[in-house]
Amino acid sequence: MTSSDERSPKPRRRLFWLAAFIVVLFAIYSGGWFYLAGRLKTEADQAVARLGGKGIAAGCANLSVSGYPMSFTVSCDNIAYEDDARKVAASTGSFNAVAAITGPLSPVADLRGPLRTMAPGMPPLWIDWDQLQANVKVWWPLPRSVSLRAEGLNGQTDPQDDSDPMQLFSAGKAAGQLQPVGQDINYVGSFGDLEINADAIDGRVLPALDGSGDVTLKNGVALIATPPKSLRGQSIDIARLDLSSGTARITVSGPVSVDAEGLIDASLTIKLKDPKAVAAILCGAIPEHKSEIEQGFAGIAMLGKEPSLPLKIVKSKASLGFIPLGKIKPVE
Repeated sequence: MTSSDERSPKPRRRLFWLAAFIVVLFAIYSGGWFYLAGRLKTEADQAVARLGGKGIAAGCANLSVSGYPMSFTVSCDNIAYEDDARKVAASTGSFNAVAAITGPLSPVADLRGPLRTMAPGMPPLWIDWDQLQANVKVWWPLPRSVSLRAEGLNGQTDPQDDSDPMQLFSAGKAAGQLQPVGQDINYVGSFGDLEINADAIDGRVLPALDGSGDVTLKNGVALIATPPKSLRGQSIDIARLDLSSGTARITVSGPVSVDAEGLIDASLTIKLKDPKAVAAILCGAIPEHKSEIEQGFAGIAMLGKEPSLPLKIVKSKASLGFIPLGKIKPVE
């Protein structure tokens, strides 16, 4: 027997053990996949049962888990929640969430409309969209981020009788992202082509608006764990709130807080672009104060096309620069 014949079994043995390793690895993966699928259904059923014990009806109709072996897909025909004691209800269309094998901690979810809501103190609402997608970067104990992106949003009232619904708003697009920053929660979001129906705001007229914001809720992680019953004692830091239409733009930044008595303290900077255009929009939105707005902005326009003004609120007493604006009612 030649030396080459003696060596030939070794590569075959290596290939055999490699194949065996792959088979075992795939078997472990398959077992884990089906275990998680079963576990998810069990947890969902248990969560629904726990809510049912509290008098809350909730469910994800026809929940299914699929996608094996390349992804993990959770879907259901619709989602519903109803709490008769609090008179709160919500429902949506189909739900589909996919976590690819290459990114198991970054699932992407699509939700079909409409969203129908009912809550005390507000009319039933019908909110729909062309596309709504959520992306979650899973981590422990909190997600690294949760983001939403929507296109073709529109909202209207959803009467429970035979009366006609009222169109409330429409927006070409909207997006937002929440993420923890230490013990705080940061929100960054934007919207475009927002149109508000004048009938929904007592006949006041607003042009199409674009907006964006970057706001941090102080101690937000604890507040999510135990939602507060009041805004008292809470504070935010506004890095930027921006609202614009055409050449008109208002940008606000600075800290805002509410004390235990509901009094507001804030040290804000307000930047205006094209004050005359801003004044025209405000006159349409608040026609009963048209003369005061025109007089005030005539003076502001003298500061240039992009003036910056300090807005101070001390114990709910507000002033814009040296101009007193009056007192704000305590926050509940």
